[in-house]
Amino acid sequence: MGVGEINRTQLPKKSGQVAPLILGLQPSALIDHVAKVDSSLLDRIPGDKGGSIPVAFEGLESILSEVESADDPSTINTLAGGSVANTIRGLRVGFGVTCGIIGARGDDEQGRMFVSNMLSNGVNLSRLRTKEGPTAQCVCLVDAIGNRTMRPCLLGAVRLQPDELTREDLRGSKWLLVRYAFHNLELTRNAIRLAKQEGVSVSIDLASFEMVRNHRSSLLELLKSGDVDLCFANEDEARELLSGEPNDGPEAALDFLAKHCQWAVVTLGPNGSMAKHGEEIVRVPATGETQAVDATGAGDLFAGGFLYGLLKGLALEDCCKVGACSGGAVIRSLGGEVKPENWQWVYKQMNTKGLPVPNTC
Repeated sequence: MGVGEINRTQLPKKSGQVAPLILGLQPSALIDHVAKVDSSLLDRIPGDKGGSIPVAFEGLESILSEVESADDPSTINTLAGGSVANTIRGLRVGFGVTCGIIGARGDDEQGRMFVSNMLSNGVNLSRLRTKEGPTAQCVCLVDAIGNRTMRPCLLGAVRLQPDELTREDLRGSKWLLVRYAFHNLELTRNAIRLAKQEGVSVSIDLASFEMVRNHRSSLLELLKSGDVDLCFANEDEARELLSGEPNDGPEAALDFLAKHCQWAVVTLGPNGSMAKHGEEIVRVPATGETQAVDATGAGDLFAGGFLYGLLKGLALEDCCKVGACSGGAVIRSLGGEVKPENWQWVYKQMNTKGLPVPNTC
């Protein structure tokens, strides 16, 4: 394969082939390196604790070296990651929803690792292009109370370009999931435009408080377009969204989002979540009392559970309850992938709450 050429990880879609119900746009396939660390190590890393700011490859290697050379070195768990991939994998494995990824991966070890993980979990990769170059990586550092600090290495990594996305990629699906990122803004806009042309609903995740803080105007423009049907924000992102306003609390952010999106959701960590659809507002507590081992993927899996609820036609409150169950499962172990035994915990929680348990269990 020559420089700049692309191919598909699986065979191209054939005429008449059923499209996945939900597609996730992840411009760059990503590999996560997840480790438990002492807070003193976090003090030595530039940027805010709990945030997600990009680093160069040298910075990623430096952080991994610090983790490996710590007095009590942690085991580094390496797995396919990325917010959208976490949601898609959870929907497929835990809820039995047909799902696919749109994006690109490199022709390297990390790219092959991403493909292996996603295919083994039943995710459709016929829309994942393979390109010559490196696959994106991210270090996820988890402190003693389960909070995570992420440092993605995206510079130089292969990614899907705006003009490579086609209407055929989206045709026949019901939902497109995107994550707000300024460096992928043109691709995101194009994807949303094509989704609307194909009658596909759009869900967006606000990514991180730093992304909202640093690129707020473009985000507001995207939300006010009226083309986003569902928005997920955590409490920190919600505050940044209304930064400078007299009331920048999560309730005000929920109202703001609901003015522009059919469904608005603000997650509140251990305090549960709030959602609004039309004039209906619900507040749902978190599920389970287990101390979080790692908060990585909690919002991603909450989104998966909520979307499963929407597909099943559940009431708004029940959508949040399913999200609380799946979000509560992923924090019980390291990384953004729910372990089989924790999916069983999800189904038990759903059954107790009278929620429809997926056939996959």
